[in-house]
Amino acid sequence: SAASPLPEEDCMKLNPSFLGIALSSLLAIDLWTSKRLGVCAGEGSAWGSARPLMKVIEVSGHGIPWLLGTFYGLCQSQSSAAREVLLNLLFALLLDLVLVAVVKGLVRRPRPPHNQMDMFATISVDKYSFPSGHATRAALVCRFVLHHLVLAAPLRVLVVLWALLVGVSRVMLGRHNVTDVLSGLLLGYLLYSVVERCWLSPLSTPALFALW
Repeated sequence: SAASPLPEEDCMKLNPSFLGIALSSLLAIDLWTSKRLGVCAGEGSAWGSARPLMKVIEVSGHGIPWLLGTFYGLCQSQSSAAREVLLNLLFALLLDLVLVAVVKGLVRRPRPPHNQMDMFATISVDKYSFPSGHATRAALVCRFVLHHLVLAAPLRVLVVLWALLVGVSRVMLGRHNVTDVLSGLLLGYLLYSVVERCWLSPLSTPALFALW
């Protein structure tokens, strides 16, 4: 007897789309590469001795030190120009935290299984991996500093190098997959453009500046 036709959903499973195959392959490559690069994920890892240094870099890109430092500088500043820059940096950091938290809550990608959950000052959405908040913040702060501080060429190079090291440390510590970091860097880079468009100044928000 003639074979009965397969249900439509079975046909779809037997003939997956090219896009589905490509995405699955990229995901597999991402997971494999991230695991191989997680050389500081534990003390017994290949580069376990470098783990303390990677954790120092991790803290340097954490949101709490940046928020507290910026707020303190804003309160102590006596220059109107400096207060304007610091207030906008504070606005940028808060916007970054909200955006990353929302995206993490929507995507809900789990962190790599080889990650040790010993991160500094985490909140509920920090159990998710995509995107890397550290990478987003590093790219955002990097662009902000390069555009609004007058720095010598060596210091500008150091700022860019710091942002890249923060991103690399996330993978080496096993905190994130490679695509989490790359997406975070891109998101932070684009987020700075939003901050520039919404720049807070005494002319646009006089009531806000009156507080300081």
